[in-house]
Amino acid sequence: MEPARLEAFTDGVVAIIITIMVLDLRVPRGTDLAALQADVPVLLAYVLSYVNVGIFWNNHHHMLHVTERVNGKVLWANLGLLFWLSLVPFAIRWIDEAGFTALPTAVYGVVLFCAGVSYAVLQRQIIAVNGPDSRLAAATRDSVKGKLSIMLYLSAIVLAFVQPWISIALYITVALIWLVPDTRIEALVKR
Repeated sequence: MEPARLEAFTDGVVAIIITIMVLDLRVPRGTDLAALQADVPVLLAYVLSYVNVGIFWNNHHHMLHVTERVNGKVLWANLGLLFWLSLVPFAIRWIDEAGFTALPTAVYGVVLFCAGVSYAVLQRQIIAVNGPDSRLAAATRDSVKGKLSIMLYLSAIVLAFVQPWISIALYITVALIWLVPDTRIEALVKR
């Protein structure tokens, strides 16, 4: 199978996930700024989630552009990533209903953590099928950002039960770390 087909499928699923997220947003109940102010937390959760889904999509896009072959294991690993990303709207909805309380905030972190692990598994499966000397393997050796992200997600999950806002700050930190795609892969794409 060509990587382009996998990329097209992923693009479609990510578009649906983002659509579901925006459809879950409620219109404020009033017509003044006070009505909008009550919805600011869920709007901020939506923005963070949109950015997170976008980061996964962006990095997935770059990764597939340096991928020559995919196999069944890569397809299943990609489905694992998409599964976890598809739970982002559920986590936002729960936060919207319960507020930034411990369990919903921790579950949001579990979803992001599992998406991050799934992304790493997908990356390893692509390297396995394309070889240890592949362009992706060369570009992703010693990924500090990936390891740091996983550690921050785990910390945030635990800290959600101490103070949920600390967890939210850590989720934002991970997003900021990844706003710029992996420059090593971007350099390969440009070649």
